[in-house]
Amino acid sequence: MYSSAHARARGWLLPAAVLPAIGLLAVAGVAACSSSTSASVSGSAGAASNLQGQYEKVVRAVLPSVVQISTSDSTGSGVVYDDKGDIVTNEHVIGKATTVQVRPATGNKVLSAKVVGEFATDDLAVVKVTSDADSLKPAKFANSDDAQVGEIVLAMGNPLGLTDSVTQGIVSATGRTVSSGEPNGGPALITSAIQTSAAINPGNSGGALVNLDDEVLGIPTLAARDPQAGGLAPGIGFAIPSNTVRNIANQLITYGRVVKSDRASLGISAETVANADGQPAGVAVIAVAGGGPAADAGIRSGDIITELNGQPTPSLDVLENYLADLKPGQDAKVTYTRAGTKHTTTVKLGSLTG
Repeated sequence: MYSSAHARARGWLLPAAVLPAIGLLAVAGVAACSSSTSASVSGSAGAASNLQGQYEKVVRAVLPSVVQISTSDSTGSGVVYDDKGDIVTNEHVIGKATTVQVRPATGNKVLSAKVVGEFATDDLAVVKVTSDADSLKPAKFANSDDAQVGEIVLAMGNPLGLTDSVTQGIVSATGRTVSSGEPNGGPALITSAIQTSAAINPGNSGGALVNLDDEVLGIPTLAARDPQAGGLAPGIGFAIPSNTVRNIANQLITYGRVVKSDRASLGISAETVANADGQPAGVAVIAVAGGGPAADAGIRSGDIITELNGQPTPSLDVLENYLADLKPGQDAKVTYTRAGTKHTTTVKLGSLTG
């Protein structure tokens, strides 16, 4: 899994001269306040016991709703979505497969499932077991708009093939926009992603990020990589928010595809073009959807988009990131060149489908 945002972990070292002072301060505190310290320790133990009890309750309630999904060349996780046997997972877990194998968290029986639909843009897919749907336990999904920074969460899935694994952390941030280019799936640009410190490793993809109310807050899908260390950046993972999951999953189940999303679209197929020095120089329009936003604004195949709302768009990735901050129905000013001549037009953005 990859993220467009990279962070480098930073360690802190205390000078050796400081360490003895810290130790003496702790001993002095114990000697002077033995009775209050005893009460404090007792209270802390009680709080820790209560928190542990909550963890155990959440695991018992939600882990049975998390399954392992396997294709001929990929293994990941999934979450039981409803009582009809529908399971939501990441698109990059499914790849080009049309059927998959599902291993429930309880029992050793492996179930066959067919792919219902995929939406690569949000890295989501739905599969449906072909039998024994009543043996699966549907999960409860939270309102991800209520996610709070600092909220305790648990990540459940099958990292590195270790089935039924659970890690813990907090919600580190909300509203992130992250991109991925998984080799087994299409490129994804995930908006409103939930950042978490709960460990996410290969195989966690498609699993559950769970709050202490026994609800799925998001679907873990990405872990940041440290470009200098060459591995995963510890404590920086991302999950697709549950509200997005429900919106996309409901459409895939009903229509087999996404007919309307909250993602803005120009209604074009495009690619990055380079200048004479080999540097990105704009976004070439390959095709324009008939009756779509760009077509209605007069944009044609062969035009090169250079700006969106006054911001340079040297590459398709940059253009898509700008669009991720906009909504269907909004007006956007698009600057493009045609046969060397610069033009600007206003486009009423449409809804991304697929």
